[in-house]
Amino acid sequence: MYLLNCDDVKKISRTLILMAAIVSGCITAENNDEKPQGPVAPGMEATASIDPENLTSVRWLDSTKNMGTVMEGQKVEVVFRFQNTGSKPLVIASATPSCGCTVPAKPEKPVMPGQEGEIKAVFDSQGRPGSNHKTITVVANTEGNSNHVLAFDVTVKGSKDGPAAANTTPAQTSF
Repeated sequence: MYLLNCDDVKKISRTLILMAAIVSGCITAENNDEKPQGPVAPGMEATASIDPENLTSVRWLDSTKNMGTVMEGQKVEVVFRFQNTGSKPLVIASATPSCGCTVPAKPEKPVMPGQEGEIKAVFDSQGRPGSNHKTITVVANTEGNSNHVLAFDVTVKGSKDGPAAANTTPAQTSF
C-alpha cells in the first residue's frame, strides 16, 4: 500500500491543474471562431463573447446574506434578487454552487429590461455543523464581467442527540 505525503499531493494537484488549463486553452482556441450550436436560450442567439450587441447590465438588490443560526438537518431557502438595468433581455446561463449541499434554481426565461428576477437556493444543513460560508457563481450575458458571485453565511447548531431533522421543508427568510 502506497501512502501519499503532502509534497506528492501538491505535485499531483499542480500537474492536474496545469493539464486542465492546457486542455481548456486548446478547446477555447479551437472554438473561438465557431457560432454556438444546439439549442440556445432566447435572447442569447449569440454568446456574449461573440455578439456584444446582446449584452446587458444587472443590479443585484442583494448579493450577500446572513441566514443566522439553524438546527442541523434544517433546509434553508435563500433568495437573491436582481434587476435587469440594461436594454437587452438578461439571460442567466448558469448558477453553480460552491458545494453539493446547496442547490440553486435560476430563471429559465430571460428577464426583460427593467424587470426583476430571483436566484433561489436551498442549503441542506445536515452534517454541516458550525459556521458555513457558501457561494453561487452566476453566469449571465452582462457587460464587463459575465460572472457574478452570490454568497451567504449560516451557522448550523448540532444537537446533542445527533442531527435534528425535524424540519425538512425549506425555511424561508427575507431580508
